[in-house]
Amino acid sequence: MTRTPLLGARTLDRETARALPPGPRLPTLAQTVLFAGHRMTFFPRMRERYGDVFTIRLVPSSRVVVVLSRPEHIREVFTTPPGIMHAGEGNTVLQPIMGDHSLLLIDDDDHARMRRQLMPAFNGQALRGYAEMIARLAEHDVQSWPVGEPFRLHDRMRTLTLEVILQVVFGVTDQNRLEQLRPLVERVVSVRPIIMLGGFYPRLLRLPPWRTYLRIQRRLDDILYAEIAARRNSENLAERNDVLSKLLAAGTWSDVELRDQLVTLLLAGHETTATALAWAFHELARKPDELAAGQRAADAGDDDRLEAITKESMRLHPVVYQVGRRVTETVEIAGYRLPRGTTIMPAMGLLHSDEQHYPQPLEFRPDRFLGDNPPAPGTWIPFGGGARRCIGAGFSLLEATEILRATLTRYGVRAVRGAPETAQPRNVTLVPSRGCEIVAERRVGQGLSDTP
Repeated sequence: MTRTPLLGARTLDRETARALPPGPRLPTLAQTVLFAGHRMTFFPRMRERYGDVFTIRLVPSSRVVVVLSRPEHIREVFTTPPGIMHAGEGNTVLQPIMGDHSLLLIDDDDHARMRRQLMPAFNGQALRGYAEMIARLAEHDVQSWPVGEPFRLHDRMRTLTLEVILQVVFGVTDQNRLEQLRPLVERVVSVRPIIMLGGFYPRLLRLPPWRTYLRIQRRLDDILYAEIAARRNSENLAERNDVLSKLLAAGTWSDVELRDQLVTLLLAGHETTATALAWAFHELARKPDELAAGQRAADAGDDDRLEAITKESMRLHPVVYQVGRRVTETVEIAGYRLPRGTTIMPAMGLLHSDEQHYPQPLEFRPDRFLGDNPPAPGTWIPFGGGARRCIGAGFSLLEATEILRATLTRYGVRAVRGAPETAQPRNVTLVPSRGCEIVAERRVGQGLSDTP
């Protein structure tokens, strides 16, 4: 596949540069540092100063990035033919981790083919088959929560969602293999944004932080390839319900393609759901009325409210703040004529905090997603949109609902610290900086035992 050249500030003629949306004049490196480590404050300040559409410049090549925050502008991006808006090229920073064949990094016919082959593993029928396993794993995990003493909930959620991914997606149940995978996955998921830039600057790969990361990644790859080889020779492949077995049964995937999709599903499906749940409990622990409503919903099997808790958590605390597209030909978006090679960045984090669409946007109110007046179409987009909408959106909401149910039927939660958490970047996600420290308190009565 031919890559579209980046539109860099150094290659712009004066007239084209003047026609771009306004933006800061800070050095490219300074803008990159602010974007990588502080986008939650950098982007709102840029919108306040320059408006709903602004331009920043990032490494490599001082590339031109146009940031959007209005739903009608973002809808233009999501509904433009995918051959013109290359999401894979907009995600190149992920290549060192996810590989060349990742669903997030390919475009055009390759993307359509792989997405079509992956879809059956995440459709309604498949999801119903996963629900029982997720519920069982969630019940088993929450029984071991410490009671009456502080613990970092984000760590517990990451452990649980990793177990779900390893068993539902990978189909790994062998304890030795699971024990090998867990620490390696945690190290890869926790990679800092600066490490991902090593793919653009090969000389960095000789230095200790990057060298260490590459060694961990190679060990993970060795285990994944061994699992793929063993599964190819499995006699009961057609009877298995995990995603890897479904893909192998299709018979059209190379080992490298499988490896890249597994790593993508692992990272995108593990850390994101764990973080959304951690933020949800962070809010419930500070709002007794919402916690009580959630417990009643869990007891009554009211999945709509449990899902609304997750949706509001994703709105208020965007796990993924923005997505990227690179345009392959000149297009007009948001009233601006954008040249070939421009990177366009729909910023869900800005959209979700816009009081025009969400009155009192800093308040945690799951009721926004219930009743007869839900958010307008295109104003809640944590999973992206269009042909590139997250393939695991339904799986993520199902998993979160099952985990909320297993937890809230058993425990109440309260905050340890008065001050709320702040978000910090890790990999491509924004996570609670202190790990969402809470205290779990066992519920008594309502048919529940005093013992785990």
